Amino acid sequence: MALAKDVYELTASFPKSEVYGLVSQMRRSVVSIISNIAEGAARNTDREFIQFLYVALGAIAELDTQYILSKELLFTDGSAKIEGAMEDVRKMTTGLIKYLKNKKPDAAVARASDDF
Repeated sequence: MALAKDVYELTASFPKSEVYGLVSQMRRSVVSIISNIAEGAARNTDREFIQFLYVALGAIAELDTQYILSKELLFTDGSAKIEGAMEDVRKMTTGLIKYLKNKKPDAAVARASDDF
């Protein structure tokens, strides 16, 4: 959530001509990250959750690329805060995927039965 807020704040200062371009794309990417994590967490199985986490990783890669482009176009000097947050989210998401993949199968069944 903090990364999303930071991206919204950063893109607010981009040129008005980019409102429907890079600004919109960066905002959609960052919202996609948090939305996919949330939706995956609400699924019944770890396998489904993992799939949504991979989609979130893709959105992180998209945001990173768009962020680099915004620096290349001189829309921003960059933000150590955003760069650090992207790396943190990437590492946490990757770590969660590894954790879920290494869980015992019984835990996945227990998780699904907790919903009832």
